[in-house]
Amino acid sequence: MQRIKTAIVGASGYTGMELLRLLLVHPQAELVAATSRQEAGKRLGQVFPRFAKAPGAELVFSEPGPEAILASGAEVAFLALPHGVAAPIARGLLKLGLRIIDLSADFRLRDAAVYEEFYGQAHAAPELLAAAVYGLPEWRAEAIRDARLVAAPGCYPTSILLPLLPLLRGGLLDPATLVATSMSGVSGAGRKADLSLLFCECHESVRAYGLPKHRHLSEIEQELSLAADRKVILTFIPHLIPVNAGILTTTTATLREGVAPEAIGQALEAAYANADFVRLLGRGGCADTKNVTRTNFIDIGWQYDPRSRRVLLLSAEDNLGKGAGGQALQCFNLMFGLDATAGLQNF
Repeated sequence: MQRIKTAIVGASGYTGMELLRLLLVHPQAELVAATSRQEAGKRLGQVFPRFAKAPGAELVFSEPGPEAILASGAEVAFLALPHGVAAPIARGLLKLGLRIIDLSADFRLRDAAVYEEFYGQAHAAPELLAAAVYGLPEWRAEAIRDARLVAAPGCYPTSILLPLLPLLRGGLLDPATLVATSMSGVSGAGRKADLSLLFCECHESVRAYGLPKHRHLSEIEQELSLAADRKVILTFIPHLIPVNAGILTTTTATLREGVAPEAIGQALEAAYANADFVRLLGRGGCADTKNVTRTNFIDIGWQYDPRSRRVLLLSAEDNLGKGAGGQALQCFNLMFGLDATAGLQNF
């Protein structure tokens, strides 16, 4: 089988590094371009010594120009760029015929006004929003297969949406009672110089941030509203914890009157029994980040509190894996008709 020529735009950040790790050894992918303004002219193995002996590690970082990416022969480009930066590059690459998997927030929302509200700037390519597919493989596989532009979901949204979507779609929970609390490793903030992210500022400390309106709320509420067939407002409390990677989320909601607690487990089993990267821990199962870091799995457990009639959903994932690069690679596999687990069978 001919290998699919791929490019990573913005390959020197943490998400870009995860994509490099996955694509350099993917059996059906050939990495032909990796861009970074900061590292242009340097070899991949020089910037990331861990890849020094990997096939393709001699590839040199280049500037992120659409014409140069096209000249590399790339058929598809992963955009591991900040929001606002990705959209113009996506527009240029789409015009040149490439397929796009965007890991920024630029194409996750259907409404440009909501994007401006949450991200504080006008959308740079609003005409592309209608064509973008929200890339949650467990729920949008058919649309992803045919898409030219896929928006990979955010890390927090993935950890919240996958447990909740089947329960809201089944009418098992009261959407007005939803509360999600998440804890994320420091890599989720990106690979940048920031006083608040220095070792001494994060080590032996836990803090909430992004309150009361974290940017990821926009896509979470969009997708939950579609599932519930009504507007859903979520209380979301993210925390930074002193680990490199991993997200643990606890989501709670009130069980609807007349719904038995066992229906929660049944709905999760019906949705994910055959999902390659969702591991159901069952009632009483408590997800643990140590079991999912450096993998593309999300672990989901649940419990029911009869005193409050609240369902407790517990999920764990790697924010750079299932929450970013791994999930983007799932989309890549779907888009090119590959085995769903290709390049992702690591435990």
